[in-house]
Amino acid sequence: MPHHLLRWTGLLGSVMLAVAAVLGGALPSSPLRPTPVSIWQGPNGPQVLALWLVGTGLLAWAWWSLRDRVPSTRWALVTIGIWLLPMLVTPPLASRDAYAYACQGASYAAGINPYEQGVSALPCPWLDTISYIWRDTPAPYGPLFVALAGAVVKTVGTLEGSVVLFRLLAVVGVALIAWALPALARRCGVAPQRALWLVLACPLVPVHLISGAHNDALMVGLLVAGLAVVAARPGRPLPLLGGGLLLGLAAAIKVTALVVVPFAALAAIVGPYRIRALVRDGGWVVGAAAATLVVVTFAAGLDFGFVAGLEQGGLAIAWTSPPTAVGQTIGQVTGLFGVHVDALPVTRAIGVAVLLVVLVWLWWRARDRDPYWHAGLALTATVALSPIFHPWYWIWPLAVLAATAYQARWFLVVALVSAFTVLPDGTGLPRYTKMPGAPLMTLFVIVVAVRLVRSARAAREPVPAD
Repeated sequence: MPHHLLRWTGLLGSVMLAVAAVLGGALPSSPLRPTPVSIWQGPNGPQVLALWLVGTGLLAWAWWSLRDRVPSTRWALVTIGIWLLPMLVTPPLASRDAYAYACQGASYAAGINPYEQGVSALPCPWLDTISYIWRDTPAPYGPLFVALAGAVVKTVGTLEGSVVLFRLLAVVGVALIAWALPALARRCGVAPQRALWLVLACPLVPVHLISGAHNDALMVGLLVAGLAVVAARPGRPLPLLGGGLLLGLAAAIKVTALVVVPFAALAAIVGPYRIRALVRDGGWVVGAAAATLVVVTFAAGLDFGFVAGLEQGGLAIAWTSPPTAVGQTIGQVTGLFGVHVDALPVTRAIGVAVLLVVLVWLWWRARDRDPYWHAGLALTATVALSPIFHPWYWIWPLAVLAATAYQARWFLVVALVSAFTVLPDGTGLPRYTKMPGAPLMTLFVIVVAVRLVRSARAAREPVPAD
């Protein structure tokens, strides 16, 4: 199909999703524990689900069809802007997180440390809009975002106005990606229009980053900007300080951004890897990132409680997280024999331990290879081995992997499938597809593990002489 027809095909999909958000999105008055059946039986249920399915399908088709043939950077930016416009004026779609942001901001504005008490301690005036499991849990977000949330609530004082401002912050994050990603892509030898298209035209961006107003947009924007600054001036102290500062600000939104800092330190080196060169050049990046996070934390009058808050993500259970799927499968299998085994804590702990090993291994490999590719793989491992996976998390690695010269398609397939896993009101389909979802994911984990072991063995075998 010609480019111009695919542009309007994607716009039609975006408009259909906007209508689905108006009719049955994540509205403040929506039921907190719906099911796919109750959504179908509810007001406008069949229409909402049909609009969501067809709209997501059209967006995904247009995005996938143009993945390798975007005419120009300007064409890509204009098309992406057109697709995002309908999402700017709708209720939140596919997530209620913006309401949680508002309540955490209200707590902070009232002088309560959101790392020590949940939003029910105030109590938040909009407590009824938040899912029950998140009302008494500490905030998992960084100090900069907590302070921004407090400023948002103080500025407008209403739930609707807060959602609008959170969406504007998401737009700022997307604009940062649009500004920085072409520069990073050029440094990695990739066409800017391709990188922009793979990231910002992905259906996850209009649905989750813009309509859902997730703070991941701001985090990813600052992260990509930091990497772009480092890539532009390796070996130069002032630019490296600026890149580290941006990465520190990204971590002050969500601390998981720190995963890329060691790889940015490698990218800062001029010439071959040496310990001395790493300290001389990479030290500027690491020092600036760490100092920025510490300064922002204390300037906000907070502490490092957001680290403990990350553990609360484990309250949500879905097979889209491989460690969670393995634990669920073990429970299902033992249940067939009348034995109840809660393997989730064990499999999730193993997942975190494996993640630490993988991150160290990737960094070691990146010393003499592309550090940006390995940074993207590190973010991939972080998302895959965490106790919970949300579709918008996949934008973290996607934004880095798309700027590298490697032509792997698997990260696009994951994004494509993830776009169909959450209904318009925020109901996650994995919650209701534990069977066969968990066993299939477990089988996939086994296949990947076997292939990795075989590849490692093949790499160690000596090459036969001619």
